Amino acid sequence: MGVEGPEEEGRASVLVDGRPQASIGAAPSRPREDPAAEPTETILLAGRPTLRRFIRFVSRNSVASPDRGTLIQEWQAARQHVLALESTERGLADHPEMTPLGPEYEPLLVEFLKDPLVRHGFNTVPTDVALVELDRMVVFQLHIDLAFVRSLQAKLGPAPSREEIFRTCLPYDHPSPPVEWSRLKRDGFVFLSPSNDLRFLGTMPLEPRHIAGYPPRGNVVGVVGLAVGFGGNFLNAVYAENRLILTNGSHRAFALRELGINRVPCIVQHCSDRDELDLVAGEMVRKDPEYYLKHPRPPLLKDYFDPRVRKVFPARRFYRQVRLKFEVDEAFVPAL
Repeated sequence: MGVEGPEEEGRASVLVDGRPQASIGAAPSRPREDPAAEPTETILLAGRPTLRRFIRFVSRNSVASPDRGTLIQEWQAARQHVLALESTERGLADHPEMTPLGPEYEPLLVEFLKDPLVRHGFNTVPTDVALVELDRMVVFQLHIDLAFVRSLQAKLGPAPSREEIFRTCLPYDHPSPPVEWSRLKRDGFVFLSPSNDLRFLGTMPLEPRHIAGYPPRGNVVGVVGLAVGFGGNFLNAVYAENRLILTNGSHRAFALRELGINRVPCIVQHCSDRDELDLVAGEMVRKDPEYYLKHPRPPLLKDYFDPRVRKVFPARRFYRQVRLKFEVDEAFVPAL
């Protein structure tokens, strides 16, 4: 559901919002390669977020003004089915099947492993690439944008090949979605994109030799870079305490499953304890690991297709906005 609120990295504060703001000054216009502005259809899992969160999400995103009483009834009905699943499908998330890739994948895998984003982005805990079962993957993203799903399926076609499925799950060409950015006053920048993957990538200490084509205003001794961009966008999951939690790639997983494909290649990060989980898991999982790892029947990818626990409604389109603000403090301090 996106990240809202400030995050801090070094001395730069980062604010990531779900929609563009009219009061931010010289903000960029909407990206030139703007997708159609018509409303999209959204799938939202019901009965699992709190009732308050469910009502807030639908009210904020729905094109039409929803009736609060109807929303309460829908959530309560879904909640009853969720409670039934805790009995009939207890333990379904445990010990999901993961199969090593066969020799038919070797040429694709060799090329994929050359990608620097793979080498540098998945070197924290033991990691491999395996065929995983989509239906039994635990999910924490509770909504799906069906317009985006349809665009993915249009590229794939009704019967994608093994190579097309692999490249969809584990792309290594990394095309950049449209994005616009501009400076705000002296101490800030704003970035805007229709892609939900736009994010703050952290700080980068640089040296003058790393900067080319930019005339310095003095004798530069160091440069601090504030990086904004897109992740590797791989289908990846965390395996911890005998459960497989989908970390990235929910829309591709949904698109492939709707085409009847239930086993796909996926990067799997293996966590031996909660400390390792805290390093690589998504924010929702880090905040409540007990729910995703110990609940008798957590939300699974198969729930997106169950009409008893999902709500489909026309929703507004949103842009991803990242604002960066930096601070400079110059002073004299006593010599030691």
